[in-house]
Amino acid sequence: METHVGIVLLGCGVVGRGVLSILDQERDLLKQRTGIHFDVRHVVCRDVSKHADIAGVYQLTTNAEAAVTDPGVQIVVELMGGLEPAGGLIARALKAGKHVVTANKALLAVRSAELFKLAKNHHVSIGFEASCGGGIPIIDALTRGLLANRIDALLGIINGTCNFILSQMSQHGWGYEQALKEAQKLGFAEADPTMDVNGRDTAQKLAILASLAFNVAVGEQDIAVSGIDTLQADDIRYAAELGYAIKLLAIAERVGESLALRVHPTLVHNEDLLADVSGSFNAISVFGHAIGHQFFYGRGAGQMPTASAVVADLLGIAMGVIPHAFERLNVHTDLPPVKVLPPDQLESRYYLRVTTRDQPGAFAGITSALGRHGISLKSVHQNETDTGDNPVPVVVTTHRAKQGAMTAAIREIDALPSIQSPTICIRIIDQPTEFGQV
Repeated sequence: METHVGIVLLGCGVVGRGVLSILDQERDLLKQRTGIHFDVRHVVCRDVSKHADIAGVYQLTTNAEAAVTDPGVQIVVELMGGLEPAGGLIARALKAGKHVVTANKALLAVRSAELFKLAKNHHVSIGFEASCGGGIPIIDALTRGLLANRIDALLGIINGTCNFILSQMSQHGWGYEQALKEAQKLGFAEADPTMDVNGRDTAQKLAILASLAFNVAVGEQDIAVSGIDTLQADDIRYAAELGYAIKLLAIAERVGESLALRVHPTLVHNEDLLADVSGSFNAISVFGHAIGHQFFYGRGAGQMPTASAVVADLLGIAMGVIPHAFERLNVHTDLPPVKVLPPDQLESRYYLRVTTRDQPGAFAGITSALGRHGISLKSVHQNETDTGDNPVPVVVTTHRAKQGAMTAAIREIDALPSIQSPTICIRIIDQPTEFGQV
């Protein structure tokens, strides 16, 4: 039995074109698997003239309001991005009794509770698999496959732009600016990459994933964020010599009754699966009390991976899977506020690069400052030098210490007369000891 489902696309950019391509080219396959035929009733675009190649196939329009309220439409696919007009149109569609599929992580990071409640009140659902991890089915895993688990930690590489840049820096010894230019040339970075490289894009995705994993309301403002735009090639190289790769990680973990939520560059040991994730690929590690370590890997962005996630949500809604789960699960609305661990209380190991004059007592001053704050050294690395006139880098790794203690110690170190430039500090993650057994 064939079921016809009317849909409207809000946005006909790269991902929108990918969705249309899958629905057109795989029409027979989708129908064979599910018995569902999607009728694209409207494609909303800013400038109809720019899409003349599909004007004879689809009903192109600039009237989004009329499209989302068309009685023949059951599902609205929002691929416009941004907060408005996307947010208003989604709300209008939900009030009109339409299901919604969206890839808009920025909007969900700010308004998910409001929109999810609106959907439940009008007995419809929102599919948002494409908002995090591109083609990686992490939303489905957290809302279905891993429901029996208490999630203890979630961490991953969820920004392809940053991972591509870091991979180029590691493989070629390039500085940040050169790697960024290469990413832009190859289409892996926007002309304005700020949201990616400063960590905010990753934080928005983490807010969504952490809310689902820990059943609390997490907003972008709850997450401590630092990006990759100040990383230096020297630290990539020193990390490699120590057996680590530097990755921009999104991390959410239980610490007692609180959650530690952060996005930052991290030294990841080469034995960790995350260290091998290169280029624009994404990966997410989830640690559950029953399942142990689950690792999700794949293309986290791009036209077709994201379009694949959008079409999967279309099918999930049309088959009734997503609406049923959305109605029954208490992971979308009325979530308690998150109790965030104060950043100063966060414990981790640290990598420090201290630039000092090579003179008697210089290193003693560094170790004394660390010792006064209860921080013990795990390793020290310094290359031989011929003269004390030139500054020399001393690379130190520490045992676990609280961030507040480390911040205070670095303040003292940088005030020493032998120190020639601000100390570089990067956190270290050693799996599986911190998050359970692999």
